[in-house]
Amino acid sequence: MTGPAIVPVIMCGGAGTRLWPLSVGEAPKPFHAFNADVSLFQDTVRRVTPQDEVDFLPPLVICGEDHRPVVEAQLAELGVVPSAIILEPCGRNTAPVAAVAAQVVADRFPGAQILLLAADHQIADAAGFRRAVARGAAVADERIVTFGVTPSGPETGYGYIQRGAPLAEGVDAVIRYVEKPDLVTAEGYLAAGDYVWNAGIFLFSPPVFLAELRASRPDIASGALAAIPGGDGQTLYLDAAAFAACPADSIDYAVMEKTQLAAVAPCDIGWADVGSWSEVWRLGRHDDAMNVTRGATVLIDTQGSLVWSEGPTVATIGVKDLIVVATAAGVLVMPKGRAQDVKAVVAALGKAS
Repeated sequence: MTGPAIVPVIMCGGAGTRLWPLSVGEAPKPFHAFNADVSLFQDTVRRVTPQDEVDFLPPLVICGEDHRPVVEAQLAELGVVPSAIILEPCGRNTAPVAAVAAQVVADRFPGAQILLLAADHQIADAAGFRRAVARGAAVADERIVTFGVTPSGPETGYGYIQRGAPLAEGVDAVIRYVEKPDLVTAEGYLAAGDYVWNAGIFLFSPPVFLAELRASRPDIASGALAAIPGGDGQTLYLDAAAFAACPADSIDYAVMEKTQLAAVAPCDIGWADVGSWSEVWRLGRHDDAMNVTRGATVLIDTQGSLVWSEGPTVATIGVKDLIVVATAAGVLVMPKGRAQDVKAVVAALGKAS
């Protein structure tokens, strides 16, 4: 292996409410299998185990205290021993989490870089992803590298990054970040040819990241670091009061939109964030009628639909472009085009309880 040692930091936060009723509080999206033989979390772990392309160290996992048992169980199924598990007492978004990880890695693995990634992304070309990481590592001692996915269409659900001048082979400077655009704007980005999707994956040297965070959001830097406990155990419990007092913000807003050190490694790796049931349908294995099924299902005269059962047999007759999901937590039926509205169901259920 060549290049610096890299500690994968896997964030298991987020409720995955758009994937209700499968993704629920005690078992959110990362811990379910969708289009693979293992969960999204386990697939992420496998993607960053030691390989020829990159010198990965054991992963550091960040999750809520309630999810520690499932994290430990799923790591054990893979035979992976993490470098540490950091337990969040509450969610504060990605910037505080990155700060905590940066300090822990700097203390335990001096000189190592961090690959910060979510536990719930799907990447079809794992080897291609690792090659992109290796390219980014060449500049990540001085830059904060993000990974830009080659757009496959004018998607309005993703942020975009405009690429600038080359910095190294396969790595460019960043001109600007753009939040989720409308359709006309997204079509313009594709026509321009120098925009990529923001995959929300970051590679950096801990001292560089902490310096940039202190420059742009010193309140987040000091608040997050104050929550780190002493000691070097494998399980770290962040101080509840200190972490709750830390301002919540994303890396994109807190650092990447402000820093002059942003870089992007463009890659075409079959990336998806599996953020809705319509995305599960798109990424799934389709039959001749473009249906995707899971579990006990019977489909008659059904087209372009996702029918998913975690228990009872689900039958459909004469329907098209429908999503039907049945689990112990509930049953969801909706047109495929309304997949983003599942959050409203979760909100309504929260009010009812």
